[in-house]
Amino acid sequence: VIDATSLGWGTRVKGFIACFAIGCLCSLLGSCLLWVPKKGLTLFAVFYTLGNIASIGSTLFLMGPMKQLKRMFEPTRLIATIVMLLCLILTLCSAFWWRKEGLALLFCILQFFALAWYSISFIPFAR
Repeated sequence: VIDATSLGWGTRVKGFIACFAIGCLCSLLGSCLLWVPKKGLTLFAVFYTLGNIASIGSTLFLMGPMKQLKRMFEPTRLIATIVMLLCLILTLCSAFWWRKEGLALLFCILQFFALAWYSISFIPFAR
């Protein structure tokens, strides 16, 4: 069963590149949609968040889902992970349920910094 479900290194790299490219494309599309009248800020928040989720998901191909989850919730990066995930969720909540565009933009900015902090937590002695 393990051999049938595991991916080869070449397939993992292709999956990583494809998922990361989709994430970058979503973030870029969100930036372009920012200028659409009335709904632009909401569309930006949604596509920017989806792009970040896809970019984070791309690393699942390199490490595998369980190893990635274990590393995300290690004590050294637990706070960074929680803040990042919370910012992702709050951005979508402010865009869809609360319909507060200014709050969505604030959470997008916080999302950027939280994702940077989370990414830095994987570099030894960078924090």
